[in-house]
Amino acid sequence: MGRSRPPHWVDPESAGSHSSGACPLAPLEVTVNLKKVVTWLVVAFVVFYVIQAPEQSAQLVRNAGNALGDAASSLANFVKSLT
Repeated sequence: MGRSRPPHWVDPESAGSHSSGACPLAPLEVTVNLKKVVTWLVVAFVVFYVIQAPEQSAQLVRNAGNALGDAASSLANFVKSLT
């Protein structure tokens, strides 16, 4: 016969009539591939930024660490004030 399709694939001809003529659900593998591509693009950008500007990258990490520490301290003070 023809090629076998993944279980989540919907044949547009057998899915019924749609006004747009397109399948209403995108295949799951397209969503997964898009997530992988976006993740790799973010990783590549971070690596590029660290290579191009190491001092600024280190300062950014320090600032993020300080912000997280301040947030944790504020949350601890809030919880302590509840008692």
